[in-house]
Amino acid sequence: MEEYLINYAKKIHINLTGTKCKQLIRYYELLIEWNNKMNLTSITEFEEVVVKHFIDSLSIVNCIDLNGNLSLVDVGTGAGFPGIPLKIVFPSLNVTLVDSLDKRIKFLNYVISELELDNIVAVHARAEEFGNSKYRESFDICVTRAVANLAVIAEYCLPLVKLDGSFIAYKGSNVKEEIYDSEIAIEELGGSIDDVSMFQLPDTDIDRSLIRIYKEDYTPKKYPRRNGVPLKKPIK
Repeated sequence: MEEYLINYAKKIHINLTGTKCKQLIRYYELLIEWNNKMNLTSITEFEEVVVKHFIDSLSIVNCIDLNGNLSLVDVGTGAGFPGIPLKIVFPSLNVTLVDSLDKRIKFLNYVISELELDNIVAVHARAEEFGNSKYRESFDICVTRAVANLAVIAEYCLPLVKLDGSFIAYKGSNVKEEIYDSEIAIEELGGSIDDVSMFQLPDTDIDRSLIRIYKEDYTPKKYPRRNGVPLKKPIK
């Protein structure tokens, strides 16, 4: 398992130490153990989890330098992707994991304790509420692998980012139309599209995109709107 993980990480130019490798493997074991009690992931084979969860989460190295004492928030983290793999591989990150399901937060807290991770917290909150909390505009980086439309997740995520910070959305391959349709929303929220990185996960035919949005102005206080509104009525 260790050799497979180490060799695969090298394909995206990440050198895993023994400690980091052991933590990722233990994370996998906990994921499978808890998955028997709750629905955390449909991907359960080790090799698939490595590629589709771990390597996919870490692929953010394609578009941003995560070395240094940076604050990062993972919105809609689910089973901890991408936040926990990023914390393991870049331990200097100060990470906040946000999810709306309390049972997932219990799992995440167990993982944090079991792996003895420092400077990482899991918060039970809806994205709309979290964006209007004390955490507003306090993070250097916001990430999400949420499947919602870019205009919707931008409303959830950009309010959390500091000026000159970045929001990075993990997406699939067909993003051109989605980007075009979200430009007005992103500008309204104080952002601008800085970079779009398109690539394939190593040794697969899985196309991925990372959309990096630069926070150039404060987000108007009316955003994010109340629960459910961003999804029903995206900014246009």
